[in-house]
Amino acid sequence: MISMDESPLPNIIGFLALASYIATLIPTILRIVFPQTKETGIPQWLLKRRRVIGVMAFFLALGHGFLMVQKRNFDFFDIKTFWIYIQGVSTFIIFTLLSITSNNWSVKKLKKNWKQLHKLTYVAMVVLIWHIWDKMSGHWTYLTPISLAAITIITVLFVIRLWIEYQSKQQKNAAKVAKPDLVGKGIR
Repeated sequence: MISMDESPLPNIIGFLALASYIATLIPTILRIVFPQTKETGIPQWLLKRRRVIGVMAFFLALGHGFLMVQKRNFDFFDIKTFWIYIQGVSTFIIFTLLSITSNNWSVKKLKKNWKQLHKLTYVAMVVLIWHIWDKMSGHWTYLTPISLAAITIITVLFVIRLWIEYQSKQQKNAAKVAKPDLVGKGIR
């Protein structure tokens, strides 16, 4: 029989951080993968609040990390500690960078680099699957399967989104090539 542990506070906060993070990914995925959801207003509502939700995800992740460090009494001068928790540390560093630059001033100063920097969120998405699986294997709580399912589904939907965007780009490029150049023939 499968037994599940009770969710301690750090795991609950980690789950809330994950849910908030997923909420930042949903608007664009819904707009592209499920365009009919535009009519509901949910993607627009989430899009308007994306930065605030992302910063909230950061602070929840900070709380999760703080409580885990406190609970496990980590030795920060031991390289093995960093190797064991590389997924959590990596995700936290990404969330920190995204959180610090989630403001209008950063958008203006970084310009195109801001979008490039915020693409790190997709790296975090994949690392989070690894983090949840690795850290919870052997002592799953009721939140573990929900967390894994949610981040895996959003990752699969992200890949579908990329595929749709790729196909759309290919169709646009094909249409440009197929369109005759009438400017050089005297037709204006």
